[in-house]
Amino acid sequence: MRATATSTTTSTSTTRTVVAVTGGIVVAAYAALLALDQIVLDPLTLVPGRPLTAIAAEVAAHGNAVVLDLVGVLVIAAVGVALGIAVAVAGLRGALPTHVVAVLHLGVLVLGALATFPASFLFVMDVLDSFRTTEDHSPWMHVLWLTSLLALVAIPAVLFGEMVRTLRGGSSPQNATPAA
Repeated sequence: MRATATSTTTSTSTTRTVVAVTGGIVVAAYAALLALDQIVLDPLTLVPGRPLTAIAAEVAAHGNAVVLDLVGVLVIAAVGVALGIAVAVAGLRGALPTHVVAVLHLGVLVLGALATFPASFLFVMDVLDSFRTTEDHSPWMHVLWLTSLLALVAIPAVLFGEMVRTLRGGSSPQNATPAA
């Protein structure tokens, strides 16, 4: 009986570690793609045939603060990365059950869709103000939105799975309470 309890605890710890690390990586990748899209991909798509430096110079020539725009986008992305790291650290320390770590990471991804709104009002909006363009935005924002939508759908799925596991007796008192 003792070996089974140790095995279950080790398995729970390993699963929590995998979920914490993977979730942190996915959140960081989402934030990186958001920043890359807003700083590089979308401007290059909106103004085809011009290098990014020429686009930024034209935006600055129209009186826009390019550096502040770029810093703003990076700060928004950094907040997402910080949230992902905080959840991952809490998971790695065993302060939160595995399903809570997963739901928190998914929640950060859902909030990423909201972060795309203020991010798009920085450099990309200044690009649109500086150039008359009929080009459409880069498709990468749709990837971010789809990821957020999938995360939103996954939250109740994870919670439902945890409920079923608990009702079937898959959670003993030592695994239900986070380790201190």
